[in-house]
Amino acid sequence: MQSLSTKLPWELAQTRWASTLNPLLAVPILNGIQLKDIDLVANKPLAINHLLQRTPQGWFLLDNTANAVVWRTADFNSLTITLESSADTNISIWVF
Repeated sequence: MQSLSTKLPWELAQTRWASTLNPLLAVPILNGIQLKDIDLVANKPLAINHLLQRTPQGWFLLDNTANAVVWRTADFNSLTITLESSADTNISIWVF
């Protein structure tokens, strides 16, 4: 990645900033949302509104209050992500 010079004319700096920052802003994992305090009941799927207003590309577990395995039980869609766990637990996830 190229570095930005501190002595660029403003018009050139705007172009350079865009070419440097736009690839970073397009990384899918950075365009996500944290969902907190989700209560899962053992072996009972739960559809959760992911709030992205688009189909997610993935998710990962941020916090889990029990010794439980958490997995996705349905295909991604533009409204919800469906999760299930092996034990009662409270989780936080990052959906992107």
